[in-house]
Amino acid sequence: MAKEHKFQWDAVYDVVVVGFGGAGATAARFAADKGAKVLLVDSAPEGHEGGNTRYAGQLVGAGTDYDALKKYHESLAAPLKPDKEPFENLIRGMANMGEYFEKYLGVKAVSRKELIAKKPSTLHVTEYPELPGADSYDHYLVHEGTGDSALWKLLRQKVLDRLDKIDVWYSSPAKHLIQDGFSKVVLGVQIERDQVLRNIKANSGIVLSTGGFENNKEMIQIFLQSPYLSPIGSLYNKGDGIKLLEEVNAQLWNMRSFESLGQFHGLSLRQKEGVRSTYTNRGYAFWSEIYKGSSIVVGDDGTRYFDESQRNRHGHIYNHGDWVVPLNQNHPYMIFDQRKYDELANEPEGDWKVPHYLDHAIKCNTIVDLAKTINKKPEILTNTIEEFNFMAQQGKDYAYHRDPQTLRKFSKKGPYYAIALRQNILNTQGGGRRDGHAQVLDPSNEPIPHLYEAGELGSPFVNKYTGGGNIADCLISGKIAGENAAADKNDLPESFENIFTAGINSNFNPTSDEAECHYETSKNQYLGFSSKGMGDGVVVRTTIDEQGKIKKVEILKQSESDDYGQKAVKELPEKIVEQNSYEVDAVSGASQTSRAIKEAVKDSLDKAKR
Repeated sequence: MAKEHKFQWDAVYDVVVVGFGGAGATAARFAADKGAKVLLVDSAPEGHEGGNTRYAGQLVGAGTDYDALKKYHESLAAPLKPDKEPFENLIRGMANMGEYFEKYLGVKAVSRKELIAKKPSTLHVTEYPELPGADSYDHYLVHEGTGDSALWKLLRQKVLDRLDKIDVWYSSPAKHLIQDGFSKVVLGVQIERDQVLRNIKANSGIVLSTGGFENNKEMIQIFLQSPYLSPIGSLYNKGDGIKLLEEVNAQLWNMRSFESLGQFHGLSLRQKEGVRSTYTNRGYAFWSEIYKGSSIVVGDDGTRYFDESQRNRHGHIYNHGDWVVPLNQNHPYMIFDQRKYDELANEPEGDWKVPHYLDHAIKCNTIVDLAKTINKKPEILTNTIEEFNFMAQQGKDYAYHRDPQTLRKFSKKGPYYAIALRQNILNTQGGGRRDGHAQVLDPSNEPIPHLYEAGELGSPFVNKYTGGGNIADCLISGKIAGENAAADKNDLPESFENIFTAGINSNFNPTSDEAECHYETSKNQYLGFSSKGMGDGVVVRTTIDEQGKIKKVEILKQSESDDYGQKAVKELPEKIVEQNSYEVDAVSGASQTSRAIKEAVKDSLDKAKR
């Protein structure tokens, strides 16, 4: 919103960073290291900040050969061309990522390529090995593990280490940018804090790092031409940054570009809208079996529309010489027979628990009844099964060239099954077009003064995507944006402050939400802590009797996921007391949360022995 009359600021900072994910955490720490007083805000409550970085596999795109990396990523973008300066920043940063890890994260990078080479594995690093320069690409890790939020926790800790320079506000969404209507300088941000709109001035710059619009149904419809896609990552990625950019007339780019993941071409169990997808990398052993034998996937009209046996590349599947995200189906279903059901039911259980998926199966005695139940035309679905059976008998999928070894005719007799699926959305790439200094551009390709951008919001990826790229961009563009936002600006006249503002609100105290917590303990009570969960840490208070037996376990602080994580929070303390040991079985589907709770209890018991 433009300001051309006097109004009052509620607080003044040098830099305001909107969005506390990987890019925002990075921008805030580097702005603080440049001497700036920083406000870092997020719309999510504490423990749910982190954006998609929290939920990502913690893989960072990297390499050492700049020229080869550039050639590979140019081939990924082809036939499109990424903007030169942001693209070269990305490649240069990837080529120097090992140095970045040691200098700025304080760890030696672990090469995933080297880890995979040490033991037989079906895992891969390069998703497009046929492209030139592909061998140059690697994934760097902060330790020998993935999917455990380790990188995110490290980035968050870098912010916590600088709380003398960084204030953090949770549950505080940015509602508007405050822009001078004449000079177009972005002066500050209007933030909703405790249900009150606060005008926050940024003397030097504002960094937008709010992520994408994966959980904004309207934007998905407008930009991606789909009624709804199931979000894999943060439910707080609602396109807030897009709205802020639009109101200052920023140039938008890459709005059609998005990534997926999941089973088949990027599908998962159909969930209610606004619920995170059940997709999990750790369930791949199960999902790699679902396309083998008498099982197919049908689209809205009851026909097949892709090769079910092909492993997708972040939602992209092969299509006439290229890899693209397929046209989204609104009501896809997996169809299979009793023999396939029995095979899946007998798969060994892991964290993904096969019966959990089979519990969603719709069962009918005939294909006609199944078609009616899932709202498909019986004659079309019947014909689809007959065509598949013919091709299975011939040993050749004439329609989509599925691997002949995976083809098997459906049984002549029922029952038959269907599972409702929905296409996932991992992240969107669209946002404001940015220059080499991470400054947002207007429609004339001129920088909007004092406005910067980092991470998934407006990233330089324009076509095919390979894993680890967005996390690398968070680290690279976050540093560039934070440092440039913190630089001294001399682009406003000295009289500007007197003309457009009416001073500072002395009745508002902008305190930080990050403060040291203190927990009370009585006799035979001990506190324990763990950072191993998916949230920001678990604090427990364990009560023991005179003989050292565990009498009570209280979880004083946790911010685990609302689904399986909360199940572990509820069930595990009772198990630990019942068995008088922290070494209890993890709650299925909540291994990370279970690990954190058990480690926190162990920490408290270790203190009891001192």
